[in-house]
Amino acid sequence: MRILVAAALLVAGCGGTSPTFHAFAISSDVPSSGDEFASALFQSVGATMTPGHAVQRLDNGQMIDALVADLERAKTSIDAVMYIWEAGTASTRLTTAIAARARAGVACRIVIDSFGSPDFEKKVAPVLVAAGCEVRIFRPFPRNSALLRNHRKIFVIDGLVGYTGGHCIRDEWLGDGVHDEKWRDTSVRFTGPAVREAHQSIAENWQEAGGKLLAANAFPAQPTDGASRVAFVSSTASPNVTRAERLTLLTIAAAHERLWITNAYFVPSNDVMAMLERKAAAGVDVRILVPDEHDDSKIALVAQRRLYPRLAKAGIRVWEYQPSMIHAKTMIVDDHLSVVGSINMDPLSLNKLDEGAIVVDDKAFAEGMAQSFLQDCARAKLEAGAPLTAMHAAQ
Repeated sequence: MRILVAAALLVAGCGGTSPTFHAFAISSDVPSSGDEFASALFQSVGATMTPGHAVQRLDNGQMIDALVADLERAKTSIDAVMYIWEAGTASTRLTTAIAARARAGVACRIVIDSFGSPDFEKKVAPVLVAAGCEVRIFRPFPRNSALLRNHRKIFVIDGLVGYTGGHCIRDEWLGDGVHDEKWRDTSVRFTGPAVREAHQSIAENWQEAGGKLLAANAFPAQPTDGASRVAFVSSTASPNVTRAERLTLLTIAAAHERLWITNAYFVPSNDVMAMLERKAAAGVDVRILVPDEHDDSKIALVAQRRLYPRLAKAGIRVWEYQPSMIHAKTMIVDDHLSVVGSINMDPLSLNKLDEGAIVVDDKAFAEGMAQSFLQDCARAKLEAGAPLTAMHAAQ
């Protein structure tokens, strides 16, 4: 991951933002919830917001615990695509659960990015293959580009339960995100119609990696008894503008009162920076939470910090998380809208990588996300922008 970000920044000239080879912006007024936002999302990225989802935020080691529990309950299938999967305690917990279900007849299909997980075939795959799992390597390196990688992190169990977010399978993602250098991250567990779209993202990567088409019954009818309106958005490389960049710009455009961003590699395009500045100028409360010296990409850290004077001038506050590396990729907009996924605000995520994110229109979920953001900021140092008043600090 560090090498990927460094390479992209070198291509960009490490000038603070990535170069803009095209002009793309959301010029319309975008509401932050309801049918109008759903329409804007569909027009921008082709994703449909549908009701009936149950969505659970999972921070840090909670994600591994919940995922293992669901894997152990799998009845028909386990499908996954992952950028980083390394041998260790976290890997052993997952491989033990998956291998047990494979031996019980559950179809297990796993796609791994060859650049992000160079040792997977040798150190992890043998246990899974011996149990009957199918493992595919995505765009084997060095025959394929080091930049056009699969950065998605998605699990789908039985075609009915989905996971996505910032987590990878490595021991840094165990723990509480505060102690012992364990990374701070956020993912979600979700059920409902959007699981089918997440599953499709895995299926297209599976197919490209040489896997056979999944049977029609791999995509069952989805439950619709949850309270959240949700869409899943997938993105892949484009010479012009990707869905990742469209989603990022649309989410910023939808902010009218609050825009709180957590991002692991904050090196945004000129288009994104301009949109952030416009929102701050319009009175939106823009806050950004990023890594400190724990950042695993020192080049990204340097580029990120070069932006602080510009952000402060715009009235945007920036905090650096202190206890450990913060790896989350989340956005909270106004009172209802949240985005959680694998999309970083750097040249690679916005242009070159396969990515995925869940978009949630739900007030209760957004409030939980906001409270988590405030807790993280309490463990962070304000690096740009004016200090918060006592009232704002609690909001």
